[in-house]
Amino acid sequence: MDEKRNIALFAPATGVPEWEALQEPLLKGNLISGAKVEAFEREFARKHRVRYAIATNNGTSSLHLILVALGIQEGDEVIISAFSWVSVINVVLYCGATPVLVDINPDTFNLDIQEVANQISKRTKAIVVGHSFGLCADLKAIAALAPEIPIIEDATCAIGSQYGYNYAGSIGIAGAFSFHSRQIITTGDGGMVTTNDEQLAEKIMALRNHGASLSVAQQRLGPKPYLTPSFNLLGFDYLLSDLQAAIGLIQLQKLDDLLSFRQYWAEYYYQQLKDLPWLKLPRVPEGYTHSWQKYVCCVNEEISPLSRNQMMEFLQTQGISTRPANLAIHTLTYNQIRFGFEEGDYPVARDCALNSLVIPLHNRMQSDDFEYVVKKLRQV
Repeated sequence: MDEKRNIALFAPATGVPEWEALQEPLLKGNLISGAKVEAFEREFARKHRVRYAIATNNGTSSLHLILVALGIQEGDEVIISAFSWVSVINVVLYCGATPVLVDINPDTFNLDIQEVANQISKRTKAIVVGHSFGLCADLKAIAALAPEIPIIEDATCAIGSQYGYNYAGSIGIAGAFSFHSRQIITTGDGGMVTTNDEQLAEKIMALRNHGASLSVAQQRLGPKPYLTPSFNLLGFDYLLSDLQAAIGLIQLQKLDDLLSFRQYWAEYYYQQLKDLPWLKLPRVPEGYTHSWQKYVCCVNEEISPLSRNQMMEFLQTQGISTRPANLAIHTLTYNQIRFGFEEGDYPVARDCALNSLVIPLHNRMQSDDFEYVVKKLRQV
């Protein structure tokens, strides 16, 4: 009999280098946002080929800051995916704007472009384009629908992903990243905004620090310590700490290796599982580079020996963690009460929420872990 394993769905690729990186800020007492944050921002911007990278305390804050900086307010509409994490609709509501949900393409889990076209109106002030699980959306096609409407890239799961030559977060007006512990690189929690727009970057830098006109580093390390910031904006406390940034710098150095590992084992899964007729596997369109933040399958319950939920229960008994891929936003209780959504309003998002299956793919796994996952899926 197989020895039962305990394979987590996510696990951060952290270790001794991250532990050692914490010593400098801890010993020097530089714990708040400062030099390490600025270094992390510079390296992130260089890696993603953007002019500005602005660190925040999480991915939700990053999205919120972009919307606020763009002036999104009551009366505006913002197009978002019906299949995403709850934070995406929440940040639109924080601004007092109206979220306009759009169904998805079941092959990519990204926005259905024709559905986006159908929902654009005179009140549409932004389109939040998610790169689901590390696969970039077709940004050129979406931008062509209404070039005057800013595109915000929800790149929270897409660090290192590419759309042609361009990195996620470098194509729209701005991009939002997450460094939660389930992401490919982590700072425990944290986020980043990327943009090539100077005015937008300056506004976001102020907004993340209570609306202050001077950064924390400028106040602490600048040549004129008597200067105090002016506060011309109503801002937020969305800063990343130097402790987190110290970890982030080490993680960023590992990124290419982490991505190569994931790409190798994603292809392994495909080759080993492609003959299972009841399991739809993800594929990468030509011209895209997938980061594989998650490996998301879909179960065809009409021909599957078990339902998706029964399959997840079976894998759990075998020591393999799984979960559904994402939320169908319109089925969440708060949103149904507030907006009157019904289950059938966005059928593809609903079906993907019910049938999707995320299997383990992370950088702490060993080759025999992947082999074990395949073996147990084939036993189904």
